[in-house]
Amino acid sequence: MGTNQSWTPEFLLLAFAHVPTLRPALAVLFLLMFLLTLMGNGVIVLLTTWDPVLHTPMYFFLRQLALVEICFSLDVVPQLLVNLLWPGHGMSPVGCALQMLVVLASLTSECFLLAVMAWDRYVAICRPLHYGAIMSPLLCHLLAVTCWLAGVPVSLVFTIWLFNFPFCGPHGIRHFFCDIAPLLSLVCADTGVFEDIVLVATVLVIMVPFCLIAVSYVGVLVTVLKMTSATGRRKALSTCASHLMVVILYYGTMGVIHLRPKASYSPESKQGVSLSYTMVTPMLNPLIYSLRNKEVKSALGRMCCR
Repeated sequence: MGTNQSWTPEFLLLAFAHVPTLRPALAVLFLLMFLLTLMGNGVIVLLTTWDPVLHTPMYFFLRQLALVEICFSLDVVPQLLVNLLWPGHGMSPVGCALQMLVVLASLTSECFLLAVMAWDRYVAICRPLHYGAIMSPLLCHLLAVTCWLAGVPVSLVFTIWLFNFPFCGPHGIRHFFCDIAPLLSLVCADTGVFEDIVLVATVLVIMVPFCLIAVSYVGVLVTVLKMTSATGRRKALSTCASHLMVVILYYGTMGVIHLRPKASYSPESKQGVSLSYTMVTPMLNPLIYSLRNKEVKSALGRMCCR
């Protein structure tokens, strides 16, 4: 990364500085949510790895989603807890850059994983006779690797580019993790080109997978409406319901808040909205998939019995 005269030895993440009296209570709440996230997603990873009944493409991609959520939570939440309990604790530029790198890569990976999971449901419902041949183990692993690596080039370029701008004091980041928008407010240079390119990349990363999800579910809906059996329709829709709930939760907040590098609302509001896709969604995903899925509950029962 480039050096400049205005470079700061550390950044201060001003996590919920507007409510200082609530910081200890928020730290306890976020710690509980963090532990639930690790436990829930960890159980999903163990179940889908251990139980042969769950060795199918759908649960393979669910395991990848759980792993992404674990990586994302480990990257964001521990630093958030440190900043809530020790407000003056600084963060080095390298640490901030690494955190932003993992955040951007994880968000991108999750977008593409949700699209792949929707396509998997489309093939299972619309082309059931060819499902095994299409969703081969090789293809599943290639898709998983592609999803994991999809965000690496973009996150590397934007992280290196942003951290080569000159930063001017004060160096307090009005957010609870290193993200593009709050860091841009500290830059004392023209960032117009950077913001335009970030906006284009964000639209592509968010909207391309979302369009694939929409097209997949339009095909699923058309196929389901053609089914003569009410039982078949319910079974087909039930396999998609959990995924649709996760998509709505994820895109409902993450898509809106990242469509502009500099948000038009206050940093305090952004922190509240960001909690949804950084903490609430990762915590709820295992519950959504397990509570609505008989196979997952059965696998959990078998694992508990052993």
